[in-house]
Amino acid sequence: MIEERRLTTEDKALKINLNPDIYGCFAEIGAGQEVAANFFKAGGSSGTIAHTQSAYDMKISDSMYGEASRYVSEERLKTMLEKEYKLLNERLSDQNKEKRFFAFCNTVESLNYHKTNQGHGWIGMRFQLTLGGPINDIILHVKMHDNSHKAQQESLGILGVNLIYSAYFHHNDLDEFLSNLVQRLPREKIEIDMLSFSGPDFEDVDNRIIALNLVKRGITDATMFDLTGNVIQPSSALYKKNILLMRGRFRPVTKVHIDMIERGTEQFLNEEGIEKENVAVVFELTLKDLTADGKILDKDFVDRAELLGTLGYTVMISNYLKHYKMVDYLSTIAKGARMGVIAGIYNLQTIFDESYYDNLSGGLLEAFGRGFGNNVIMYVYPANNVENGELYSLDNFIVPKNLNGLLEYMKDNRKLAKFDNFDSKLLGIMSDDVLSKIKASASSWEEDVPEQVVKAIKYYELFGYRKEEKIL
Repeated sequence: MIEERRLTTEDKALKINLNPDIYGCFAEIGAGQEVAANFFKAGGSSGTIAHTQSAYDMKISDSMYGEASRYVSEERLKTMLEKEYKLLNERLSDQNKEKRFFAFCNTVESLNYHKTNQGHGWIGMRFQLTLGGPINDIILHVKMHDNSHKAQQESLGILGVNLIYSAYFHHNDLDEFLSNLVQRLPREKIEIDMLSFSGPDFEDVDNRIIALNLVKRGITDATMFDLTGNVIQPSSALYKKNILLMRGRFRPVTKVHIDMIERGTEQFLNEEGIEKENVAVVFELTLKDLTADGKILDKDFVDRAELLGTLGYTVMISNYLKHYKMVDYLSTIAKGARMGVIAGIYNLQTIFDESYYDNLSGGLLEAFGRGFGNNVIMYVYPANNVENGELYSLDNFIVPKNLNGLLEYMKDNRKLAKFDNFDSKLLGIMSDDVLSKIKASASSWEEDVPEQVVKAIKYYELFGYRKEEKIL
């Protein structure tokens, strides 16, 4: 493995070129034919490349792949993969028992002349792992951070070679696949915020674990998946949507979480200009909340994802521990749309802690400016005061004297709003207590979580739950 990690992009392309049964085509739109070019430069490309093409003109692209509302999209990429692989298989049908076919495609918006856009693109390949075997897909979305068009082209060329190489030589090892995928591509050049595997040869791959590892490795800061476990690209999934975000550990999801999201959604929908069909509700798991003894446990993460999926929610994993960073990120996606954030009263206490922002030159004021922009409102859910058991809400929330004016400003300008409705009987439920009860096999935990969550925990034996063994 050490020797392999020293391979250059040219070395990888040459190794593929010299493999007698890997054979395919390239269709690249938007940033030149940089991937195919690397195979040509390496030598021996006739052993790998059936043909290459680049439909830059929209009319030509439409004539080949059909009309599109968005040319740089996952939908367009999938159309390209379908068309190119089918044509390759038809044209070379006499060789389909001698070659492992592939179609590599990308549709990319690279940096424009005035540097006013964010370079990004969809990249994928459809391929066979075995001779005459089934076809599989690997699809990813990339953000390109190089500050010149030429540098972005070069990075894209490296990424394409890495993808094909990893697909054929590291498909059985996730760690090695990801290491090779981003080899020679530091984060300041390339960010991959969506990666998914599909096909008969990848039936055992959990794309949610792939998403977790993208964040864990720092390849991206945030990625998402839907209620079926399919990984989705945040910018596409939240495009022109009003976003309602709920952050938490959800270990496990309890009735108080459901009350927060349901009552919070009702309140968000009462805001001016908010329509139900244009709202995306997102549950966010922060990377720090997925750790145990300093390690991130994949099973614990999947347990929580299963429960949120059972309830029908979209899940985001992020590396944004601080509120303002999360809102900063979503604001670039929302592009002027409204954003609601649901938070517990004790979370608000942390947000008003000045020491929390020692890393910012502007301190707390800078963080609030970024975390409570023009279109952001935070709904604050109450709790039972841990000291006296009385209701602790935005109405009696106390901050240091020097921040009283800021707190009043936030409330007067509807940056902070209390929950209009909530179930006071649920305020005593704590996730940690529920978790302890589950592990201790105490049935009383069932009273604190939704019925469908109870069923899921028992069926999948989540969070340490064990079914009682029948005595024969």
